[in-house]
Amino acid sequence: MVQAQLWFGRGSVGEVAQMQRKLDEQKARNVVAAQANERLSAEVRDLQEGLETVEEKARLELGMVRPNEIYVQVTK
Repeated sequence: MVQAQLWFGRGSVGEVAQMQRKLDEQKARNVVAAQANERLSAEVRDLQEGLETVEEKARLELGMVRPNEIYVQVTK
């Protein structure tokens, strides 16, 4: 009876192994999410602390230039 519970019942060896795999997968997803959160937090800090990041984003993402500045694009 004890053996049957161990192999087939609730909390069996197979069920515990499956739950452990799910836990490991979730931990891996949590690590990736934590890294993304840290990158976003760093970007927010940069935006709050200085205008260099704002200027960089404006130039790269919006194609903005300063007054009296000439934009030159080199293509290969």
